[in-house]
Amino acid sequence: MKFIDAPSPNFDARGANIDMVILHYTGMPTGAEALARLQSPEAKVSAHYLVEENGDVYKLVDEAMRAWHAGVGSWQGDIGINARSIGIEIVNPGHEWGYRDFPDSQIASVIALLKEIRTRHNVRPANVLGHSDVAPRRKEDPGEKFPWARLAKEGLALAPYDGLAEAGLSVAYEDALAALSEIGYDAPQGDHAAALLAFQRRFCPQSLGQGFDPRTKAALIAVKNAA
Repeated sequence: MKFIDAPSPNFDARGANIDMVILHYTGMPTGAEALARLQSPEAKVSAHYLVEENGDVYKLVDEAMRAWHAGVGSWQGDIGINARSIGIEIVNPGHEWGYRDFPDSQIASVIALLKEIRTRHNVRPANVLGHSDVAPRRKEDPGEKFPWARLAKEGLALAPYDGLAEAGLSVAYEDALAALSEIGYDAPQGDHAAALLAFQRRFCPQSLGQGFDPRTKAALIAVKNAA
């Protein structure tokens, strides 16, 4: 791929092997504003790459270094997300500034970038995650409009659930809740609402906000078995 160099000063040593990719949306009015923030020493945030809506890919931090993109979060009980992941910011205003569909050219660049990353690092499809997956209490990105199915078709991520909702009718609540944690979400007993919403955004957006409805329960079991 051809990259546009846009170095950020916001990085440090990794201290772990790379085995994850975290996808974000920028959540700012324009890509230029997002790029400026990711390059600002005062902001103390960064990512390894930024993908513009027209498909341009900016390289901000070398993959060998730890970028500061995930913040406080966890996956499968591990809180060291930044140390083990590559962060990709995808330009989109997000829920605050007019959330919209991701252009085809942009997603084509994301797919090409992920394929390149896969040649360099042992990142399983189950470990290509959204920011909301690892930080469900704080984040919504890349959100329910992100076309995860296109990544899954290329073998780059787990696919959204496309089975029958009725498959979840016989799934017990306790089993569905346990699956949420087994997949990797931070979903302790009695405090699982944010994690459930994050799961629905990622795997069954038709059920977003519907609690443990049959489709969500079916999706939880399917994803647990695929992860």
